[in-house]
Amino acid sequence: MTINILFSASPEAWERYEFPLRKILDKFNLRYHLGTEISANQVDYIIYAPQSGLEDFSPFTRCKAVLNLWAGVEDVVGNKTLTIPFARMVDHGLTHGMMEWVVGHVMRHHLGMDQHILGQDGKWKQHVPPLAQDRIISILGLGHLGSKCAKALSDIGFQVRGWSRTKKHADSIFCFTGISGLKASLKGADFVILLFPATPDTENTLNEKTLSLMKRGAFVINLGRGPLINDEALLRALDN
Repeated sequence: MTINILFSASPEAWERYEFPLRKILDKFNLRYHLGTEISANQVDYIIYAPQSGLEDFSPFTRCKAVLNLWAGVEDVVGNKTLTIPFARMVDHGLTHGMMEWVVGHVMRHHLGMDQHILGQDGKWKQHVPPLAQDRIISILGLGHLGSKCAKALSDIGFQVRGWSRTKKHADSIFCFTGISGLKASLKGADFVILLFPATPDTENTLNEKTLSLMKRGAFVINLGRGPLINDEALLRALDN
């Protein structure tokens, strides 16, 4: 039996993904038809990007799953016509790249590197940062990406807290859940790292109340979407 796989994304994405997709499908000796034009009632799987223009999944009556081309899912999870399994892509490159980016920006602010890079006026400025063990980092979102970042920062020596909507366990990480757990994870934090998807449940996670729990002078590193933070509350917190 031939598996029909519809690639529903931009022409540029098709050029980039066609060869590696065919290579891996051939590796498993699958009988398949992969293309950008397949009758809806013949499609078994959809490889999908939100900007593809595909908004109504109801004609795909025999489709078994939709596979998102990247980790962000906020543009499709609310689609009422999507009633079959939906998977987002989280691979080694994305995970490791995200971890490196997080560690880099934490270390930038932890060590006060901007003071040395941007403050070169010919006068030496004495700045001795605390050790990593004296800093508290709260990671909001302990999924695959969040857990990888949490472990890397913990290995450096930071006190790492993690919060998720469902209970998690990770070595060397203080894990929290629930509303009270969110407050506990933020209290006195030097860094807050946002790794949530954008959904109605996560909108305005950082607001006036939650921002006030963080340590004065704390840093917010947002790898998620903008709506995770209430902009007006953030501006007031910066002013104060």
